[in-house]
Amino acid sequence: MDEKSHVSMEQHICVVCGTTFDTGSILLDRRLRASLKRHTTTGWGLCPEHQKLADEGYVALIECDPQRSGSPTSADRMKPEQVYRTGRLAHLKREVFARVFNIAPEENQPCVFVEPGVIEHLQSMIAPTKD
Repeated sequence: MDEKSHVSMEQHICVVCGTTFDTGSILLDRRLRASLKRHTTTGWGLCPEHQKLADEGYVALIECDPQRSGSPTSADRMKPEQVYRTGRLAHLKREVFARVFNIAPEENQPCVFVEPGVIEHLQSMIAPTKD
């Protein structure tokens, strides 16, 4: 069913996990032409799960492969669509992130891209719990 309409449900892609989610907005073709699909992806954002973690003060560490990723644009910043994600994620409280990496994340920065091995190294720093 690939019928087009003059209205569409807007969706974003979660920058952390890559899932598509509804934003709750409706898109309208101003000329009322049947040019839109049922769902239209318009950009990046945070899915409800990762938005909740960001609101609770967590920063997501997203492991990416620099060999497979695209070239950074200005100031060595990668765009989400250029990053080849490995699938490994970690979440750190903002205060812990600042202590571990010796730099504070920007106030509204929900995530950072890290090279392979960073998350594994952080996990090795945690003492195993005795059950």
